[in-house]
Amino acid sequence: MLKLLKFAGIALLILLAGAALYLRTPAPGAFDAEAAKDAAAAYDARIIRDAFGVPHIYGARDADVAFGLAYAHAEDDWATIETVILFSRGDLACRDGKDAAITDYLVRAMGSADDIAARYETDLVSRTRALAESYAAGINFYCAEDRARCGRLALPVSGKDVVAGFAARQPFFYGLDDELTKLFDGEVEVEQRAGNAREALLQVPKAFETGSNAIAVAPVRSADGHTRLMVNSHQPYTGPVAWYEARVKSEEGWDMIGGIFPGAPLILHGAGPDLGWAFTVNKPDLVDAYKLEVDDAKKPSMYRFDGGWREFDVKKIKFRVNLWGPFSLPVTRRALTSVHGPVFETDKGWFAVSYAGRGEIRALEQYYRMNRARDYAEWRAAMEMLALPSLNAVYADGDGVIAYYYNAAIPKRAAGPDWSKAQDGSDPALLWDGTRSLNDAPQVVMPRSGYVVNANHTPFQSSGEGDNPDPENFPPHYGVDTRTTNRGIRIQALYGGDPSITSEEFVAYKMDDVYAKDSRVMALVRDLAAGDGEGLEEERAVLAGWDGAVTEQNRGAALAVLTAQRARGYLLNDENPETPDYETALRETAAELKEKFGRIDPEWGEAVRLKRGEVSLPLNGGPDTLRAVYPDRDGDGPLKAVGGDTYILYADWSGAGDVEIRTIHQFGAATLDKTSPHYADQAPVFAAEEWKEPPMELEALLEEATRDYRVGKGQE
Repeated sequence: MLKLLKFAGIALLILLAGAALYLRTPAPGAFDAEAAKDAAAAYDARIIRDAFGVPHIYGARDADVAFGLAYAHAEDDWATIETVILFSRGDLACRDGKDAAITDYLVRAMGSADDIAARYETDLVSRTRALAESYAAGINFYCAEDRARCGRLALPVSGKDVVAGFAARQPFFYGLDDELTKLFDGEVEVEQRAGNAREALLQVPKAFETGSNAIAVAPVRSADGHTRLMVNSHQPYTGPVAWYEARVKSEEGWDMIGGIFPGAPLILHGAGPDLGWAFTVNKPDLVDAYKLEVDDAKKPSMYRFDGGWREFDVKKIKFRVNLWGPFSLPVTRRALTSVHGPVFETDKGWFAVSYAGRGEIRALEQYYRMNRARDYAEWRAAMEMLALPSLNAVYADGDGVIAYYYNAAIPKRAAGPDWSKAQDGSDPALLWDGTRSLNDAPQVVMPRSGYVVNANHTPFQSSGEGDNPDPENFPPHYGVDTRTTNRGIRIQALYGGDPSITSEEFVAYKMDDVYAKDSRVMALVRDLAAGDGEGLEEERAVLAGWDGAVTEQNRGAALAVLTAQRARGYLLNDENPETPDYETALRETAAELKEKFGRIDPEWGEAVRLKRGEVSLPLNGGPDTLRAVYPDRDGDGPLKAVGGDTYILYADWSGAGDVEIRTIHQFGAATLDKTSPHYADQAPVFAAEEWKEPPMELEALLEEATRDYRVGKGQE
C-alpha cells in the first residue's frame, strides 16, 4: 500500500509538472535589446516639444521622422500602443484573459495577418514598407532603452504589425460589428465576438458613438477670400482611437500637423502648408450575409455552391488565454472560409459574411500618399486607391479647391435582392463582383455654393442647393446611407445660410450648441411638454421653458437631453432605446437628477463636466450638437464627459502662399503621465472653446520649446 501511495504521489507530481509545462506561457519572439539599439542607429530624428508638450518631429528622411514619431508617442502613451499591437495580432487574450478570447478569434478569423504575410512585399511599395519598419524600430528602441517599461508579449514589433493595425481596425469604423450582430439576430456568441472586438480596439463607452464634423469653405463664400477647413473628429477621450497631436517635417518634403491614433506612423487627418483634409464616419452598407447549406450541421467540410459541393478553406486558429501569472491556456479553434468570406455557426445554421476591406492591406499606403500630396490632383489620386473602405472626406487647399467625398468601397452586387437580409449562399449570381470606383460614390467638387460639410449625415445634403449629389444616381443596392443628424441640420443652416463667412463666424458656427427645431430631441421635448402625465407638472414646465441650447448655465438642458437619450437611445435616433415609453424616461431621468444634484434642473455645467486628474470643468455642448459632448451616466455626482469634440484643427489659407493653423486637444500631450505638466494643460483652453497656435516655423518653435532632443543621441 505504501508503495502504491508513493507511486501515486510520483504520478501526481509528474502530472502537475506536465500541466505546468503545458500551461506555462511560452516566451514570445526573442527581443534583443542590443539589436534594437543597433537598428535605431540607422535613423536620426529630432523631437522638439512645444509649450504644450506637443512633439514636432524633424528628420532628413520620412523614415527618420516616422522613427521619431514612434518614440515620442511611446513616451506619452506606450500602454495604448501595446494594446493596439496585441489586438492587431490576435494576441490580446494572452495578456487580458478570457474576456479578450473571442476578440482574438474574430481578428484571426478575419485573416488580415495571413493577407499581410502573403502580400506585404508586393502590395506595398518599398517606401511605405520603410515607413512602417522605421516606426517599428522607434518603438523597439523605446523599449530597448528600458526593458522594464514595456510588456514582453508585444516585442519585438515589426513593420507588418504596423500594417496590421490599419487592416484590423478599418472595418470597425463602418460598423462591421454592428452588422454582424444584426445579421445573426440574437446569436449570443457572434454578438459577443463582434462587440468585444469593438470594445477591445475602439474602447467606445456605452453612451457614445464615433462621429465627426468636417467643413470646408472656398474663397467665394469667405468674407475675405480665404479657404478654410475644420477638422473636428468625435472620438473617445482615451483609448486606442483617442487622438494624439503631432507635427512631422522631413527634408524630403513631408510636412503635416494633425491627429494620429496609437500605432499610426503618420498623420491620419490634418493640414500642411498646401492642403488638408478631415474625415467623418459614414455608414454605407458594406456587409452582406449568406445562408449556407452544409454537408454536416455539426462539423461541416463542404457547402453547396453553383449546383455542386465545394470544400471550405479550413484553418486552425491558435491563441492563448491568460489564467494567472506565467500561465495561460492554449486554445485551438477551427475556422472556415467560403467564397463569400469567413463563416460562422449560429443557432439558425451556418452563415458566411462578405465585408468591405477584406484582404485589403494598403490603408497605410493610401494615408502615406495623402500625407505626401502637394495638390488636389495628387490627393485625389491617393483617394482613388479605396484602400480605406469607408469614411467621408472633406478636402481644402491653398489654391481654393474644396471637395467632399462619400468615400466607400461599395461592392458590385446584384440589383434586386433585399441586401438587408441573408442571401442564398449557393447562388453564384449573388457573389460580390469587385468594388466600385471612387467616381461611383457621391461627391461634390468645387461647388458653386462655395462650401461642403458633413456631420455623419446623408451625402445628399453635403453642399448648397443645386450642388448636392442626386439620390436617383445611387440605387438601393449601392447601400448609401440616408441618415439625418441634428448636427447635419444645424451645419447646413449655419454654413449654408451665410453667404459671406468671416473667420470668426467659421469657428463660432462649429461651436454651435443648439438642437434644431425639427431635430428628434426637440420633437420629443414638445411631445412631453404637451403631455398630461400625472405628477409630471414640474418636469413639463422645465421642458416647456427649454430653448434647445446646451450651455453651461442652461437649466433645462440636463433634463431634456438625458431624457431624450434614455427614450430614444444614446444616438437619439430610436435605435435600441433603453426606455421606449417617453414619460417613463422622463420620470427616471428626473429621479436621477434629483438624487445626484438635489433638483431636476441643475445647470448643464454642473451636471456634465470635463474631468482629468484634479481638473473638473463645465462644458457647453451635448450629444449630436456641433459642439459635441457625450456624458457617461454611470457613477455618482456630476456626469463625466467621455467623448465628442476631442482634437480639433482649424486651417486658413489666404491664397498668398501661407497658412494659419490653430488646434486644441481636450486634455494634453501626456496621455498617461499624471505628473506631467501636459497631462491636462489644454483642458481649460478646450473648455473655454479657445485655441492654441502651434509654431510651424523652427525659429518660433525653439523660442517656446520645453524639450529638444535627438532620439538616442541626447539633448540638442
